[in-house]
Amino acid sequence: MAGYGQFCPMAKAMEVLDERWTLLVVRELLLGSTHFNELRRGVPKMSPALLSKRLRTLERAGIIEQRGHGKRTSYHLTDSGQELATVVTALHEWGTRWVGSLGQADLDPHLLFWDMRRTIPIDVWPRRRTVVEFRLTDVEPKVARWWLVVSGSQAEVCDFDPGFDIDARVTCSLRTLTEIWRGDLAWPMALRAEMVTISAVEEVRRALPFWLGQSSAASIPRPRRQLQPSGQLQS
Repeated sequence: MAGYGQFCPMAKAMEVLDERWTLLVVRELLLGSTHFNELRRGVPKMSPALLSKRLRTLERAGIIEQRGHGKRTSYHLTDSGQELATVVTALHEWGTRWVGSLGQADLDPHLLFWDMRRTIPIDVWPRRRTVVEFRLTDVEPKVARWWLVVSGSQAEVCDFDPGFDIDARVTCSLRTLTEIWRGDLAWPMALRAEMVTISAVEEVRRALPFWLGQSSAASIPRPRRQLQPSGQLQS
């Protein structure tokens, strides 16, 4: 893109960062995506050609580095890229506070469940395999049922029945689940208003909101320099 022709450091930074999709690609890298197909799942409406172009731009700017070759190629943030965590987090917080409305085009079950899969706090889930079925009431039947399977240290999302016993079933609209996931709508309020129902034994029903945690943007890591050492379904 053409430069702004200003000596201001912000203008120089924006010459790299304000092209469409660029900061969203950085967000995906901050959230742990390293391979091309992983990045595509986080920005599903971005064409592969454009993603490749943005990755090349970020590499030339020294924000990411490429490792490996061919199908084993991966992308990793450099130190300067890691420092963009503060920028991405600040934009998330600003958007949550001031740009809260969601249009119909913003609702995407594939992106929502991909975000849930990579972000849920697995450590707080039971050590046994736990399966949660989601039934979305306001979408086409082919994308209305999803399964979240957590076992050991792994979480997987299926858009087909994996064949395991279900521990809980969550029924609500895609909009409601998205608003809960973003933090716009609290679980207690959604349950009291009957905007969402959880079918499970009482222990699981109470624990499920805690198991699901928060959206991925809330878990974007801070720059390195700021880091400190360290059932059965009930009808």
